[in-house]
Amino acid sequence: MPKTPEDLFAYLDSLDISVRTIKHPPLFTVADSQNLREDLDGGHTKNLFLKDKKDNFFLLTVEQNAVVDLKQIHHVIGASSRVSFGKPEALMELLGVIPGSVTAFGVINDTNGRVKMILDAALMEHDVINAHPLTNEATTAIARDDLIRFIEATGHEPVILKVSD
Repeated sequence: MPKTPEDLFAYLDSLDISVRTIKHPPLFTVADSQNLREDLDGGHTKNLFLKDKKDNFFLLTVEQNAVVDLKQIHHVIGASSRVSFGKPEALMELLGVIPGSVTAFGVINDTNGRVKMILDAALMEHDVINAHPLTNEATTAIARDDLIRFIEATGHEPVILKVSD
């Protein structure tokens, strides 16, 4: 059973990580989330759940307006071949979320460490990162260093790479 936002907040609290969350109507696209910029400072995320032909999975978390060259990104992230978007079933199985709710916080559900977590270097220039807390009906602001600490606590190695143009 995938973790709930409440489970996520309890886990963050157990790590002594402070976050700020605002609830809002469901957001499905970056355009939908533009209005939040006034309420939450920092970098706002866009997430790409990708897989290669050998069923290696990658979660790329980039700034919401970042452009990622999907035809070339496999060279940067260490994929075995060109990548495609992971299917919704794999997204639910591995990260416990549905399309539209993909988030770096999803690694809390990847207990077998099958997803490689990649953070874009440009996003990591922000002191605060904003991401969905396992649902697209809220946005959570977390300090950059606390996001890295959270990812590491889930057993994942956050890889910071320049993945956007």
